Amino acid sequence: MKGSTYRRCYCRGDDGNPLGKACPQLSSKRHGTWALRQELPPREGGGRRSFSRAGYATAKDAQEDLDKVRALLALPDKDDVEGQVRIGDLLEVVSNDKKAPIPDLEETRRRFQAGQKLTSTMTVADLLDEWLEAKKKSRRATTVNGYRSRVNYHLREGVGHHRLDRFNVGHAQAFFDGIDDRNDVIRAENEARREQQARATWGKRSRPPKAERERLAAERAALAEMPPYRRITGPATKHDIRRALRTALNFAISRQYITFNPAAHVELGSAKRPKGQLWTAERVARWRETGERPGPVMVWTPAQLGAFLDAAEEHRLYAFFHLVAHHGLRRGEGVGQDWANVNWEARTIAVAKEIVTDGWTPIETEPKTDGSAAAVKLDRGTMEVLKAHRERQAAERAALKEKRLPWSDTGKIFTQEDGTWLHPEMVSDAFREIVATADLPPINLRDLRHGAAALVKAGGGDIHDAKAKLRHSTIALTSDTYMELFEEYEEELTERAAAAVPRARKAAPSTSAHASLTQEPEEESQAEEETSPDLASG
Repeated sequence: MKGSTYRRCYCRGDDGNPLGKACPQLSSKRHGTWALRQELPPREGGGRRSFSRAGYATAKDAQEDLDKVRALLALPDKDDVEGQVRIGDLLEVVSNDKKAPIPDLEETRRRFQAGQKLTSTMTVADLLDEWLEAKKKSRRATTVNGYRSRVNYHLREGVGHHRLDRFNVGHAQAFFDGIDDRNDVIRAENEARREQQARATWGKRSRPPKAERERLAAERAALAEMPPYRRITGPATKHDIRRALRTALNFAISRQYITFNPAAHVELGSAKRPKGQLWTAERVARWRETGERPGPVMVWTPAQLGAFLDAAEEHRLYAFFHLVAHHGLRRGEGVGQDWANVNWEARTIAVAKEIVTDGWTPIETEPKTDGSAAAVKLDRGTMEVLKAHRERQAAERAALKEKRLPWSDTGKIFTQEDGTWLHPEMVSDAFREIVATADLPPINLRDLRHGAAALVKAGGGDIHDAKAKLRHSTIALTSDTYMELFEEYEEELTERAAAAVPRARKAAPSTSAHASLTQEPEEESQAEEETSPDLASG
């Protein structure tokens, strides 16, 4: 394609028109400036176009830029019409903006070969949008929704404005440090609102006097002007945000947008998993007194679990609660199971599907991880419960048929009365209702899964048995969550084991323990004679 450099000036003739090459002063090397012009590949529709730029002081300067333009035009193969149009589009945009620099050859080559846009500079926000769109095709909807939440509520505003190719560790670290600063502001504002709310409240039952009513009105007006209560961004959420950013930047590396992941080098405090704790008698008493839960993950004792199952036995979803409590299925796994996955002879259930919510809409997906998709061994009691549930479901189906009402044959073990899918939140609502009527210390439905780990310990298993039971991917995950619970349960089992040993008399009070060491020999002998018959009979 044709291209050249030339000297031009802006002189005009008597008629006011530019003289151009006809200017007699162009013979002087000091007159005018140098310019370049290069023909570009036709537009997609076939229209002709060219790259032009003027204002160079010397012919050498103009030639250098012309060489850059020609090098860019040489990137596509001669038979790559689409590639030639892309390069032509890029150079046309640059030509129209006289202040825009000629694109860097190597950067353009990288973008061209990677199929990226050539006419725009990608920001972190652009990357996040592209990454989420790609995730929609390869990940569970609930996982993508979690990523999208981190992007929309944190990352887009916090780092989205940065150019992707200039985003560095300092930018990322400053963003996470800013979360800590914002948390401090939120704590202060929440505390100020609590104090103001106390001033704006009349605690007495009687109607306040006029002077107090005027003061309260002013305090309430001040309260209305204050920021609402807000939640801080906790350590676990910060780690989730960094995980999302790191994953998105790894995606950018795979697309050859960048070569380095700044988020991998951000320093955050540790995010400890909440530990499972047992609802001991002391903790239950404290909860009844204060209404406060000792921790976010609470687990019933076997006696408490038994009381719940007794209360749930007449509920149509009793089999669901029994299965989850004894064998640790997740809520979505329990709701999503098919009768076809129950092996009655081997006493197993194959976890093959889940029903989870996308927003509020229930959707069927694969299990959470590859390790989650496994066969779970069931005890004989659970098998009997499932058989009774199958008979109950058959009776519901027959009743609908008798009334000439439709039945949806979804093949699911747990369904609504007409056979349609259960919404996962329906079983959570039913669980909360039963717990309330049974007057038990509160746990969440997911804590039944945690309780299954405690049953492993009660049955004589260890942390490795719990990992297998709950189908965790690593022993570290199981240990982080349940080791403290196992140690606590170990202490309770040890005390039970000690209490199971029959004794002829009660243990001596601790205050007299040392006195027995100073008894006379005949007294010790007499003590032996008094206890030996019982010990022999034991």
